[in-house]
Amino acid sequence: MNYGGLDDSYTLYNGAEIAVLPVPYDGTSTWIKGADKGPDAILEASANMELYDIETDSEVYTRGIATLDPVTESASPEAMVAAVERRVEAVLKEGKFPVILGGEHSVSIGAFYAFSHHRAPFSVLQLDAHSDMRDSYEGSRFNHACVMARAKEVASVVQVGIRSSAAEERENILPDRIFYAHDLHEEQGNWMYEVSRKLHDNVYLTIDLDVFDPSIMPSTGTPEPDGLSYRQVINLIKLVNERHNIVGLDIVELCPNEKNKAPDFLASKLIYQILSIKYHK
Repeated sequence: MNYGGLDDSYTLYNGAEIAVLPVPYDGTSTWIKGADKGPDAILEASANMELYDIETDSEVYTRGIATLDPVTESASPEAMVAAVERRVEAVLKEGKFPVILGGEHSVSIGAFYAFSHHRAPFSVLQLDAHSDMRDSYEGSRFNHACVMARAKEVASVVQVGIRSSAAEERENILPDRIFYAHDLHEEQGNWMYEVSRKLHDNVYLTIDLDVFDPSIMPSTGTPEPDGLSYRQVINLIKLVNERHNIVGLDIVELCPNEKNKAPDFLASKLIYQILSIKYHK
């Protein structure tokens, strides 16, 4: 199964500018399981998209989108992170734009490490309901609840859409680099420029789908009320793309529901729109 249901001529790795890497890992999630089914659900839904993007008047698939064999390492979160790091490093060495499909949010850590070797200095822009700043959780520093603590060790971080956090995370959170959802709902757009001002030129996007309000994205492991809208997220990414260089992307924490395919389609469409924005510069 390839992203977009593309003809073979657009999926060959050697000629593709974009590489999609599925990581169907769900080893540390703590409530609703199923994120390991997320990558296949995204790929399946993507075959039903129109490949013409209205907003950019473009067809980004013509740049080539190769879908790679999935990362199947699941012995431990540490082993999975190391495997993702190796695979993303290989993509970066080939000069391609990586798109990682989770899986739970811990899959992003391997990508952060790979980018620290190849794109430093860089920023990680996190769109998420949860701050994920625990230093360790349930005996592992590579738990999904520790993702941004690991990111902060190799990059500058900016957190957007946060509306859930544990008290012990406060010492890791940087107050001037976090944008809480309740504050964003009171503003009309200036916050997006504030986000941009805190980013390096190179920006890696990590998007936990629970950043969206559960009214449009119920299929996540830990849904939180009062989330962002699809248009808020797209407009932020447009601004970031205008002012920075988006160097990579992951979409994580889709827990597909067989009776509601709309969230699967949202995730696949979001990826395609981000790629369309990225390559429309």
